[in-house]
Amino acid sequence: MTGAQPGFERRLSAALDAAPSRIPVVLGGCGSGRTWLLHRLGDRLGPASVQYIDVERCATTPERFLQAVTTASPFPWSHPAAAGTARQAFDTLLQFFDDVRGPAGEPCTFLLDEVLELRTFESFPGLRHVLRDLLAALAASPNRFVLTTRYVARAHRLLRDATGRFEVMHVPPFTASDVIDALAPAFNSYEQMATDDRDYLGRAVLALTDGRAAYVRALGQAMAQLGGAPDPISALTSLLCTDGALKHWCQFCYELRLHRARGYGALKAILDILAHEEPLTLTEISQRLRRTPGSTKDYLSWLEDVDLVTSRQKRYSFTDPVLRLWVRLHCRPTAPGDEEVAREVQRYASVRVPKQEPAPALAYAGIDATPEERKSWGIIEID
Repeated sequence: MTGAQPGFERRLSAALDAAPSRIPVVLGGCGSGRTWLLHRLGDRLGPASVQYIDVERCATTPERFLQAVTTASPFPWSHPAAAGTARQAFDTLLQFFDDVRGPAGEPCTFLLDEVLELRTFESFPGLRHVLRDLLAALAASPNRFVLTTRYVARAHRLLRDATGRFEVMHVPPFTASDVIDALAPAFNSYEQMATDDRDYLGRAVLALTDGRAAYVRALGQAMAQLGGAPDPISALTSLLCTDGALKHWCQFCYELRLHRARGYGALKAILDILAHEEPLTLTEISQRLRRTPGSTKDYLSWLEDVDLVTSRQKRYSFTDPVLRLWVRLHCRPTAPGDEEVAREVQRYASVRVPKQEPAPALAYAGIDATPEERKSWGIIEID
């Protein structure tokens, strides 16, 4: 199943092709399609001129990260002497990013996925400002770079004082037409659906998924597996049951973000409060949490720091509505039964999915109706 957004991909390519090249910083929450976009870009550029690095997978120590990156690189490089300290290993990594070139001596491209994970190196001696040093080195390099992260708020703070070479790009959520295009490969008879039914399916899936690419693809695959007429609500129910794919995906995103924040237990409590009622003000949350407004404000700022909650007009709510639904279902002493999952998903869908418009009446229907009734249908009478 595809998830192409041609306009955004063109913008990404234009930044790399500029002279001098700009450095796109692609921001988007869990499931927004950042990694998929990098792989698409890498396929288009070709393996000989691009290196994809999943920082989250291999950021252990500076020394081992340097070894992992350089060993897997397609670019030839004369390795310097073995790094003696964590600081020397990191400096050697920056030198590698600056020195290497493509097969014909041209600038090469590095795709650094989840680049903010390098922040873990700041616990090593001499590496208090890893991300700041990295941005300075990349900005001065003739090579080309694309950076991504799921932590939007942190990225904006980091880039506040960065040079103009960095260009922030937020991954746009899917539109209804994007959803329709993404769902098409999952259904053999998709083309035979009535246009109104296909459009309604696209709007329904968009409403249920909040336009997140990973959720759209998961729903499409689940609907195809269920067979019959596409039913996004039943598909979402199956995905959020105890063994469902989205249940495990949401659990991963939830725990990952909480472990990157402070105040683990209190943050879970606030998310549980918002899962049952939102939006709420600071005062309302502090009363339910039974903590002072001052400490509650700190907790909320830590949740905003990892993009779990969003504040609009001083009222807080979940950033991801599907994750909120998961918290309602699964953050409890016992796992929910299938019937309870179905009830909660129906409740969630009832306030998000638009009602399908009934088919317009045929011009000859109700031929015995009065002229006033026919006028209410919008039918023009011609004498």
